[in-house]
Amino acid sequence: MFTGIITDIGTIEGIERRGDTQFTISSGYDAAGIALGASICCSGCCLTVTSVAHGADGGCHFTVDVSAESLSKTTLGGWAEGTRINLERALKAGDELGGHIVSGHVDGVADIVSIEDDGDSRRFVFCAPEQLARFIASKGSVCLDGTSLTVNDVNGVNFGINVIPHTLSVTSWGNAQVGDKVNLEIDMLARYVARLNESLDK
Repeated sequence: MFTGIITDIGTIEGIERRGDTQFTISSGYDAAGIALGASICCSGCCLTVTSVAHGADGGCHFTVDVSAESLSKTTLGGWAEGTRINLERALKAGDELGGHIVSGHVDGVADIVSIEDDGDSRRFVFCAPEQLARFIASKGSVCLDGTSLTVNDVNGVNFGINVIPHTLSVTSWGNAQVGDKVNLEIDMLARYVARLNESLDK
């Protein structure tokens, strides 16, 4: 499980396509603290570490294997060498829950429709897949590219979010552009509430 609070920005350093696709990711994490088999949320996708090595700069390089299914259902199929991605280590018992509960299981891909400055923050409008839009509520939480964010408003399949300067500076959101696709995980509480309402309506 994760919180949606980004703790590092990683960079795709290598891509090896075979039965599955292997990505090599560089990060500022301490290699000694990452065990083989550990889960790391990579731009919203929970991935398993298959190897880890110390980097020359004191950080680390780790690899993850991604199936064709995951590539087709997320933005990972568009990753290239040099792509910057949001990273979060798995939640430990006793850690501060600063965002919201995130599973790292991407529900779909949303598109950035517009970006505008809003005071010191930046306002993003996204278009969600129609089957997921009903789970997104004003003032509720969503996870976008691994980041826990609060929904400002909803208009059909579109929803707006403000990203504060701190988040822009410590995540990949500072480089986001209109037309970019992002990994979307809806709030699991919203999913269960909707499922409960469906059962009560029957």
